[in-house]
Amino acid sequence: MGKCEIKEKFYVDGKPFQIISGSIHYFRVVPEYWRDRLEKLKNMGCNTVETYIPWNFHEPKKGEFRFDGIHDVCKFIEIAQELNLYIIVRPSPYICAEWEWGGLPSWLLVEQGMHIRCSCEPYLKHVREYYEVLIPKLVPYQIDNGGKIILMQVENEYGYYGDDTNYLKFIADLMRELKITVPFVTSDGPWFKNVFKAGQLEGVLPTGNFGSACQWQFSNMKKMMPENLPLMNMEFWAGWFDAWGNKKKSSSKLIINKLDYDYVIKNGHNINIYMFHGGTNFGFMNGSNYYGKLTADTTSYDYDAPLSEDGQMTKKYHAFRKIIKTRLGDDAVPNIDFSTKIEHKNYGKIDWSECADLFENIERISEPKKSVVPLSMEEAGQATGYIMYRTKMNDDECANSLIFKKCADRVQAFDDTKKIFTACDKEICSGQHGHWPLTFKEGKSWKIGSGERATLSFLVENMGRVNFGHKLEEQKKGIYDEVLINTHGHYNWEIFNLPLDEAQIDKLKENGKWEREPSKNPAFFKFDFDLQTPSGGYGDTFLDFSGWGKGCVWVNGFNIGRFWEIGPQLRLYVPGPLLHSGKNQIIIFETEGKRSKTVSLCEKMKWKRK
Repeated sequence: MGKCEIKEKFYVDGKPFQIISGSIHYFRVVPEYWRDRLEKLKNMGCNTVETYIPWNFHEPKKGEFRFDGIHDVCKFIEIAQELNLYIIVRPSPYICAEWEWGGLPSWLLVEQGMHIRCSCEPYLKHVREYYEVLIPKLVPYQIDNGGKIILMQVENEYGYYGDDTNYLKFIADLMRELKITVPFVTSDGPWFKNVFKAGQLEGVLPTGNFGSACQWQFSNMKKMMPENLPLMNMEFWAGWFDAWGNKKKSSSKLIINKLDYDYVIKNGHNINIYMFHGGTNFGFMNGSNYYGKLTADTTSYDYDAPLSEDGQMTKKYHAFRKIIKTRLGDDAVPNIDFSTKIEHKNYGKIDWSECADLFENIERISEPKKSVVPLSMEEAGQATGYIMYRTKMNDDECANSLIFKKCADRVQAFDDTKKIFTACDKEICSGQHGHWPLTFKEGKSWKIGSGERATLSFLVENMGRVNFGHKLEEQKKGIYDEVLINTHGHYNWEIFNLPLDEAQIDKLKENGKWEREPSKNPAFFKFDFDLQTPSGGYGDTFLDFSGWGKGCVWVNGFNIGRFWEIGPQLRLYVPGPLLHSGKNQIIIFETEGKRSKTVSLCEKMKWKRK
């Protein structure tokens, strides 16, 4: 059995050990590529891999756990161990990570009296029940049980959020109770003493998260840490993430990255590149940030990482590899024969063959819930995706004014099936006092209703719950308070869940009303096509959505993520394992009425660069 100790340095099996690590999130990579990405990590010269574990990914519904397929974190750990990589696991209930609600499960939002990330009894109860399932799965992989896990994190960047030391102690004590024996770490930004100190816990190694000025940052950290402990950058931001609406793709300055990385390796400090390989926000799992307005993260989580979203070794990869080799010698950088054959393919244009209008199919794929008042997405039993609210106007009444007291994140209003307006975030939540409510107007004035009990429908999209900061407790989605029509509350609603998960898409394929003519409303478009994929390997490709407005895409039943014409991401990554030799199918859900007859499957990624 091995052992990891923290003294003036890290020690593994009694020998000094410099942690040279890179982040790979198994939940952002198809399982068929886990080995490839880990092999490339080792090939660069890293001796350790780090990953978060997102709670909402493993317990999407209370008491219903998933550890199969892409959720199989144990399999990911086992592959890392086979490659003789050490492992840092960050399983805290909250992970940030630009992930939907920072990894917290949305069902927490329904419970009365709930407060997250503090010593709130209902929250602690759910954390315990989750950890009692998760932690025993990790215990056998600890170094002192014959595995390769050397460190675990207690919470994540807690100093930015709160100062409840008792909460941190609860998490640490619970992990020890459940037989976690390896050393613990915390991680926080080291710029401000109140932040860095607030996230610390006695007996736990503090580490820092920063992307530049490593020499200064380590010097500053040292002043705020117990003496004679090793210095570690737990998140060396060698890149950054992207949000829809950005003018161009985020990128770092390689010359600065190299100077910082060289300083750390040369001086024997410890470092984890965040991200070594970013991967993809498949499905609806992207997070958002809120600094004055909502900024939803793109489907791609490329992060300008050393290993690109599709697993390509970049200039940054080769520069970091050279630094490790120069400072630590040839033996530190193995030459790996990569075991996974991956090609990049240009499969060309594909026409859509059939279309399914949302309004004509809504009752075929979703059973309406009847409620006097609108229910939030969470109250309606849904986590992500879209949700439709439908109601009847009173006789001879038109909606001259409309106020949503609370609605998130993006709403489209329809008079019967005619779109009246689209509004998002600030347009919804700006108003008389800088927030709720807002009276919508289309141009100078508009009216909804024909005077004959017209149907009023609202399609609301959850664009990704905020994953950082003090808006975390304000992340209910859909319409979750009164709707005022002509200044009075309007009641009696039908609510249609549209999680657009695998089961619902299967129901649409089997029971949907598919037609040859395009719909002007939100609609699903079906593309059936044949492919000849590479023999004995995988053919990665990229879906170009030029000519399409906004929505999401399924490839052979797997949700590869959202698209939006505003960019900066202009194509969606389609990993080769999702494609088959022979018959394949793509389904696109588009909400804006902006469609092309085709999509293209291209060989390369494309971003806005200016």
